Amino acid sequence: MSDFDVVVVGAGNAACCAALAAAEQGAKVLVLERAPEGESGGNSRFTAGAIRFAYDGVEDLTKLMPDLTESEIENTDFGTYTEDEFYADMGRITDYRTDPELASYLVANSKPTVMWMQRNGVRFAPIWGRQAFKVDGKFKFWGGLTVEAWGGGEGLVDALHGTLQQKGIEIRYETTAKDLIFDGSEVHGVRVRQQMRMVDITAKAVIIAAGGFQANSEWRTRYLGPGWDLAKVRGTRFNTGDGIRMALDIGAMPYGNWSGAHAVAWEYNAPEFGDLAVGDAFQKHSYPFGVVINNDGNRFLDEGADFRNYTYAKYGREILNQPGYSAWQLFDAKVDHLLRDEYRIKQVTKVQADTLEELCARMDGVNTAQALETISEYNAAVDTNTQFDPNVKDGRSTSGLNINKSNWANTLDEGPFQAYNVTCGLTFTFGGLRINDEGQVLDSGLLPIPGLYAAGELVGGLFYGNYPGGTGLTAGAVFGRLAGQHAGTQTVS
Repeated sequence: MSDFDVVVVGAGNAACCAALAAAEQGAKVLVLERAPEGESGGNSRFTAGAIRFAYDGVEDLTKLMPDLTESEIENTDFGTYTEDEFYADMGRITDYRTDPELASYLVANSKPTVMWMQRNGVRFAPIWGRQAFKVDGKFKFWGGLTVEAWGGGEGLVDALHGTLQQKGIEIRYETTAKDLIFDGSEVHGVRVRQQMRMVDITAKAVIIAAGGFQANSEWRTRYLGPGWDLAKVRGTRFNTGDGIRMALDIGAMPYGNWSGAHAVAWEYNAPEFGDLAVGDAFQKHSYPFGVVINNDGNRFLDEGADFRNYTYAKYGREILNQPGYSAWQLFDAKVDHLLRDEYRIKQVTKVQADTLEELCARMDGVNTAQALETISEYNAAVDTNTQFDPNVKDGRSTSGLNINKSNWANTLDEGPFQAYNVTCGLTFTFGGLRINDEGQVLDSGLLPIPGLYAAGELVGGLFYGNYPGGTGLTAGAVFGRLAGQHAGTQTVS
C-alpha cells in the first residue's frame, strides 16, 4: 500500500496548484519542499506576481477582483486581451517555435485557472504601478498584462500555502527529492533526503514541479553556453535541475529550448541569488524610455523594439554578451517620472550629473569619449516631430543609426541625467521535460511514463528565445492544475 496517492515535488505556484487540484479529486497528497520554510515557494516567491490571461473586458476583471471600486473602473482603460491575441503573442514572441498544443491549452485555460486560483484563496489586483501610465487623467493598460497577485510573489505563495494548510495537505520542508522510485515501467514514489538520512516515500503518482536549472552553474554553462556561469540568479538558490534529472534518469524525453532562458537587466552589484528582502526590485525595466550603452560606449540593442514585457526576458542575454557582462541605462529629466519604483531602492549602482559629460565620466569602466559620441549621434537621429506616448508603440523613432530605436525615442538633453549599471539576471531556463495533454511526462518514445507528471518551469516546449511577461505563473498554474486533476483522478478511481 502506498503512503500517499500523489506526491508533489516542489512548493511553488505550479506545485501548489497541482496539490490542490489532486486533493479536489479526493487524493491524499504530500508536498515536498527542498528549502526551509522561510525560503519556500521556489521562484514564485521572488516574482512580482504578474499573471497573464485572456479576458474580454472589465466584466471579467471585476469577477476576479470584486474589490475594484467604481472610481477605479471609471479612471482606468483596462481594454481587452483576447485568446487570439494571447496565442498570437505566444507565437510571435517565440518566433513561432512554441508547441502549438501546449500554447493552445495554456491560452484556453488561462482565465478559468486564474478564476479557480481566486476560489482557492489567491487575491488579485491591477498592476497600475508597472503596466499602466496615466494619460489625460486616465490609466491605460498596455502589453496584455493587467493583473498581479496581491502582495506579489510572496503574497501568492503565502495564499496558496495557507489554502494547502486549510485543506490538510502537508508540506515537508527541508526534504530533498533525490530519485524517483521506478520499477522499469511505473513510478511508485520518491526517494528523499530528510534530516541527513535517505527515506522512501511511496505514492501512486508523482508530480515534479521543482523548477528549472538556473541555480546550477555547471548546467548553465553546459546548456546555455560560456559565460552563463557568471550570470546572477534572480530567484531561489534551490532550483538546480534535480527534478529534470530524476525524470531523465528513468528515460524521460528532454524537450524545448535547452539553450534558452528568461534573462533580464539586473542590478550589477546584486548578490549571487535572489534576496527576499529586496524581491524583484533589482530588475531595471524602464529602458524603453532611455538609452542603453555598453562599456565600449556603444548602443547594442533596440530599446524601443516593443513593450517592455515583450523584450525584457531576452535582453539579459544581450547584456551578458557585452564587455564585462555589463551595461548602463541612461535617462534624462523628461522621463524621470516614468521610471519604475525599482530605480529608487537603496541597493542600486547609480550615477547622476547635471551634464552628459559629467555623467559619462562617472560611469565606471565606460569609454567616455565614445559614449558621448554615441549619445550625440542618437540625439541627432531622433524624430522629434512624432508625439511621445508611453502607452502605445508610438513610432517615435530614430533613423540612420546602426541600431535604430523603434519607439519612445526621446533626446537626452535635459538634466539632471541618471545612469544605472546593470548585468544579466537569470530568471528560469526554458528547456525541460515533454508532457502530453494530461500533464504526464513522456519517454523518449513519446509514450507516457505511468505515474509521472510535470508542471511549472521544467515543462519544455512553451518558450523559445523569449517570453511574454507574466506567462510563467500562468503556465505553472494551468499545467499544475492539469497534472493534479489527472493524477488525482487516476489514483483514487
